[in-house]
Amino acid sequence: MQVSRMAGSLIGSEIIKIGNEVNDMIRRGEQICNLTIGDFDPGIFPIPDELAAEITQAYAAHNTNYPPANGVAELRQSVSQFLADRLGLQYSPNDILVAGGSRPLIYATYLALIDPGDKVVFPVPSWNNNHYCHLSGAEGLMVTTTPENNFMPSAADVAPHLAGATLLALCSPLNPTGTVFTKVDLEEICDLVIAENQRRGPDEKPLYIMYDQIYWLLTFGNTEHYDPVNLRPELRDYVIYIDGISKCLAATGVRVGYAFGPSVIIDKMKAILGHVGAWAPKAEQVATAAYLPHQTDVDHFLTDFRHRVQASLNALYQGLTELRRQGYPVQAVVPMGAIYLTIKLDVLGKTTPAGQQLTSTKELTSYLISEARLALVPFSAFGSEHSEPWFRASVGGASLESIQAALPRLRAALDALR
Repeated sequence: MQVSRMAGSLIGSEIIKIGNEVNDMIRRGEQICNLTIGDFDPGIFPIPDELAAEITQAYAAHNTNYPPANGVAELRQSVSQFLADRLGLQYSPNDILVAGGSRPLIYATYLALIDPGDKVVFPVPSWNNNHYCHLSGAEGLMVTTTPENNFMPSAADVAPHLAGATLLALCSPLNPTGTVFTKVDLEEICDLVIAENQRRGPDEKPLYIMYDQIYWLLTFGNTEHYDPVNLRPELRDYVIYIDGISKCLAATGVRVGYAFGPSVIIDKMKAILGHVGAWAPKAEQVATAAYLPHQTDVDHFLTDFRHRVQASLNALYQGLTELRRQGYPVQAVVPMGAIYLTIKLDVLGKTTPAGQQLTSTKELTSYLISEARLALVPFSAFGSEHSEPWFRASVGGASLESIQAALPRLRAALDALR
C-alpha cells in the first residue's frame, strides 16, 4: 500500500515503545521500576480531590456536548486570571486557546507558523521537536547542549542558527532533563531574538518563540521560573506559550491544555484545531474553570505534590550520588523542576555476563530492564546520539519505595559488567 512520504518516513516514539515493553512485563507479574513515561500513577499521585469532584459535578450537569472551538469562556477567563495572579502575565480570554492537552497546541503552533522548508531551531535533548518538524515539513536545526550548562541552551549555542529561522522552540523546566533556564541565559536568548527581528525586512517572517512551560509550577527549593515576556515585554507579539494542568495537577488524562500569545497567531491555531477537533472534553473544561480560582486549594495541592515529587527525585539523586562516591561510573544532575532526573551511566563498551558488548544506549536500556529491572529512557529518544550515555528518569509512575528498591539492583547490574 502507498502512503504519504510524511507518513512513510514517520518515526514512532521511542519513549512509548520502551514504556509499552515495560508495561507488558508488569502485566506478566514482573517487578519493574518504571521510570519511562512522563506520566503519573494515579494511585500514587492522584489529581486534586476538589478537581475530581468538579469533574463529577460537571458530568452530572450534562456538560457532554461540543465545547466552543477555543475553549469554554469560563475556563479562558479563569486561565487569564490565573496567569495574571501567578505570573503577572496579562492575556485576555480571547488570547487563550484551550485544547486536549499541550500536544495539539504545539502541533498547531508549528502549522500556524511553518511553511515546508522553514527553519526551526531547538535544543537537543528536547521532547518531540524533531517529530513536529517532520510533521510540518520544517527543517530542524538541532542545537547541542552540554551537561556543564545543565543541558539548557545558551545564547552562544543558539546564535549561529537564528538567521532565517521562523521558530525557536524552548522549554523550561525542560523535558527530559528537569533543569531550568537561568534568568541571564533566557534574557540573552530573548535579546538575540529581538535583534534578529529588528534586522528583518517588512516582507520577511519574524522569528517566533514557542515557550513550553507546562512544568513551571513544579520547581524545587530556590529554583525560579522565568519566561520571555516578563523578561522582555517587547517580545509579546512573538511568543506563543504552551501550558496547562496536565503536569502541575497530575492530570495527564484529564486533557486540559492551553496556549496563549498574540491574537493573530492564536486565532489561526484555533482555526487549525477546529478542523482537527482536538478539544478538551467540555466537562473537564468546566471543572478546571471552577477549580483554578480556588487559590488556597491549588496551593495546598501543589505544596504536597511538589514535596512528594521532590522526595522521589532526591531519593534517586542521592542514591546515584552515593554510587558515584563509591567509584561507580554514574552521575546525576541536581533536580530543579518537572518530574525528571538526568542520569549518566558511563558503561558503554563494557560486556554483559551474557557476553554482549554494550555499544549503544539502546542496548544498555535493555540490559538495565532485564538485569536491574529498572526502565529509563535514553537521551537518544530526545535527539541525542546513541553513543551518549545520558538517560531520563521520570518519577511520576513509580513509588518512592520502588525507586529505593531499584538502587541495589542497579548496583548489582553494574557490578556484573566487565
